[in-house]
Amino acid sequence: MANTGGSYTYHLNRLAGTLLNDVPTLDGQGAANVWAGTKGYAIVGALNYLYATRNSGKNPALDLQGILNALAGTTGLGPNAAAARITS
Repeated sequence: MANTGGSYTYHLNRLAGTLLNDVPTLDGQGAANVWAGTKGYAIVGALNYLYATRNSGKNPALDLQGILNALAGTTGLGPNAAAARITS
């Protein structure tokens, strides 16, 4: 069962496959880029890019909280709670 606590950085590392002994090995930006398959993007840019690739190129240009909720299929959650609900 996934850890539903922790920071969005923890969960971005979980999604990117970059946890080592359940400890993040990358900062949020690095993990977001690994997960999105991008390089050098800011966290929000990488996550918006990932969303667009999964949704026929529709880029919502959301802030961190908004894009994490969009990827999680939720609304109104804080970044940590939304990131915890993203499964892939």
